[in-house]
Amino acid sequence: MTARLAKMADDLPSEFEIVILGTGLPESIIAAACSRIGQRVLHVDERNYYGGNWASFTFSGLQTWITDNKKDDITSEDASYTDHISANEKCILLNNKNKTIQNIEVFSYSGSEDSDVEESGALHVNPALLTTDVTTIDPTIEAPSQESPSADINHCENPQEQEEKNGPGGTENADANLLAEGDHLSDGTTSTDSCPVLESSDTADTGPSSPQTNDQIASTPVTYSHIVKEGRRFNIDLVSKFLYSRGMLINLLIKSNVSRYTEFKNITRILTYYDGKIEQVPCSRADVFASKQLSMVEKRILMKFLTFCADYEQHVEEYQDHKESTFSEFLKVKRLTPNLQHFILYSIAMVSTTANTEDGLKATQHFLRCLGCYGNTPFLFPLYGLGELPQCFCRMCAVFGGIYCLHHSLQCLVVDADSNQCKAVIDSRGKRISCNFVVVEDSYLSPDVCANVFYKQISRAILITNRSVLKADSDQQISVLTVPPEADGQHSILVTELCSSTMTCMKNTYLVHLTCPSTKTTAKEDLEPVVQKLFTVNTEPEKGSEDEDLEKPRVLWALYFNMRDSSGIDRQCYVGLPDNVHVCSGPDPSFGNDCAIQQAENIFSKLYPAEEFCPPAPNPEDIIYDGESPPQDAADSGTPTESKDENSTESETILEAAEDVKEQKEE
Repeated sequence: MTARLAKMADDLPSEFEIVILGTGLPESIIAAACSRIGQRVLHVDERNYYGGNWASFTFSGLQTWITDNKKDDITSEDASYTDHISANEKCILLNNKNKTIQNIEVFSYSGSEDSDVEESGALHVNPALLTTDVTTIDPTIEAPSQESPSADINHCENPQEQEEKNGPGGTENADANLLAEGDHLSDGTTSTDSCPVLESSDTADTGPSSPQTNDQIASTPVTYSHIVKEGRRFNIDLVSKFLYSRGMLINLLIKSNVSRYTEFKNITRILTYYDGKIEQVPCSRADVFASKQLSMVEKRILMKFLTFCADYEQHVEEYQDHKESTFSEFLKVKRLTPNLQHFILYSIAMVSTTANTEDGLKATQHFLRCLGCYGNTPFLFPLYGLGELPQCFCRMCAVFGGIYCLHHSLQCLVVDADSNQCKAVIDSRGKRISCNFVVVEDSYLSPDVCANVFYKQISRAILITNRSVLKADSDQQISVLTVPPEADGQHSILVTELCSSTMTCMKNTYLVHLTCPSTKTTAKEDLEPVVQKLFTVNTEPEKGSEDEDLEKPRVLWALYFNMRDSSGIDRQCYVGLPDNVHVCSGPDPSFGNDCAIQQAENIFSKLYPAEEFCPPAPNPEDIIYDGESPPQDAADSGTPTESKDENSTESETILEAAEDVKEQKEE
């Protein structure tokens, strides 16, 4: 085994333009952007899966993640690095233990845990095979992550999964708001809303054929054994976010053509918790006037206020005197009813009670501009979970020559004592690798480097429930719910509820995420009161709730944990880092992904200020092979063009284009 590891380390090139440690979303975007402009990129991660704290797991994969994070800190036996340090150099040691997850608590409310039950279709991997591997990813295959089913959705793993995607009879069924590959997130626009072209179908999502009817299946209680057996049907995210349809991440996916690697669904409902009840928030003009929750006067007031927010910059006089006040106070000044104030603050602007007026107006305007782009709400969610997004950018990086090593890390940074610049890194196998730049996820920084850093915490809960928090005609609702704080000093709690058509949970279950900035010692203390308010955590029906419509959803399984929030930390807080070493933070508690995208763009602009950030990748049909003539020239001359090999794939054509780009740069 030692000889094999040594050989793998020797096979790794000894010189790169940039070395990136960690495969979270910002690091993966930077890797793709650098590789796209022809730079040699080495992207490594100590973990044996992609995404870091942005990853998604199957149910059994999540159990492994829980076990790993509960283990005591064990010092790894890294190869010696002192032999590779010269007299005029110093080293900055790095961590190999993830300490960003704390206070993990797991609860099962759906029967006893049966250790003999195995996940259906689970692969039994020899632990000896989980060693360092040096790979250049083929973007047409699933990114290799341990226990993670975050597959390329256009390549189902087996006939049963293909049937689930296409439905009985082999006809592909798509959600009415599904974004398919390629053309569905592109630069094409419509004449009405300037949104990317979207194909739609009203066919409902269906599962694999079964001798049982849907009613029989729905009436069968889901137990822990069922969850374990169908564990591959789950894609459980460590973070909980949605994508604004006109947000920075969607714009980046469209611009870079990375959107071809994944699909999205539109969020169907925005809910709020008001006066002890869960209500659906009217978003569009049609929803407002069809709503039974608002009086006719409230509807007119709401429409007038939203019209003002849509172009509030043109009416500075209306908020000029209230810039220093909070947005909630401004809503009172505008004489909105308490009902409307609640809807706008928590479900449209989605800002805290301490947000100022201008931030609240900007958030409301952004919400309105995202409406109607792909559906009746402004939000999208990627099929198979948010863990797909880092993998998509990793695939783009690999297409243009990036090299990936999972289960592989760095021991230290080698710094020149005279220039105070990082000139090389030493990996976990003792190999010295020269580089011009290093990008590192903050969890790998040592306590000495982070001595002046104060970290906040995010409280997270993940629930598997038996039905939706708000019953509807369809059982395939994707909902976002905001629960307001009960007291001053607390935060709103964001609740997202995913159905099985998102490919994140099994049939007849819902996957629920709760997130808020931490105010108490553990995530359970922060979030359990809301869980008890919205759900029942026992196996018996609620007393006095004979009517099924009045009974709250039942929690089948629950996980609580705290995740470190390193967003917003100033670069100067890190002690002793050279200027050419850049730090990426982990996930932040906000609803969207703007923080990660902005961070990646800022770091890239510092690395290569004259280069474009994530320029579009060439489309396969635009690539002309050596010896071929352009299609239009061939048509004019009557000479047929050279046919392409039937076995060639889209990934091969893109890879050839990438090689051409690199050759031109070298010349």
